[in-house]
Amino acid sequence: MNFSSKLIENAVNAFATLPGIGKKTALRLVLHLLKQEEGKVDLFSEAIVKMRKEIQFCVVCHNISDEEQCSICKNPARNQDLICVVESLRDIMAIENTGQFRGTYHLLGGVISPIEGVGPEHLNIDSLLGRVKDRAIKEVIMAISPTIEGDTTIFYLNKKLQPLNVKVSTLARGISFGGELEYADELTLARSIMTRTTYNDSTR
Repeated sequence: MNFSSKLIENAVNAFATLPGIGKKTALRLVLHLLKQEEGKVDLFSEAIVKMRKEIQFCVVCHNISDEEQCSICKNPARNQDLICVVESLRDIMAIENTGQFRGTYHLLGGVISPIEGVGPEHLNIDSLLGRVKDRAIKEVIMAISPTIEGDTTIFYLNKKLQPLNVKVSTLARGISFGGELEYADELTLARSIMTRTTYNDSTR
């Protein structure tokens, strides 16, 4: 792709680093911004820079937040006795979009995957165990994608949680094995949460 402007080329290359954005799409975005008033482009760039510099991670659940604690953890209307354990930020967003869950979350930051070099020590597991111990949590829902790595993670967490006298449940299998949680449609995900079952590792 030939450019008559190095500035345009640099901007296109920057956009093309984003996931799912190829050079043609990046060029279309750059040309769109070029047509906008400078003030609008300034607001756009300032929002990105401000987000990156000021975003925080909740000290309780590790969700993204504008403050030390996220709005979900601080919300007195949420059921603080119920924790939904997820892999990623996008999983929290997917579950929230169902409007069916009124508890809190705990973001693991991934799943156990020896092949990729991800062990329990790389995930937010210690803080989860600490929450269950300190806050007398009644139930922990494992809302983790039904993959081999996901099931391994659930099995490991269940073993760690067993001595803490807390109910451990998993999503109903309305979500196909091998699927990613974030891609499930809202109706299926909502039903999976509402019809969750107590986890039993005897089936492994």
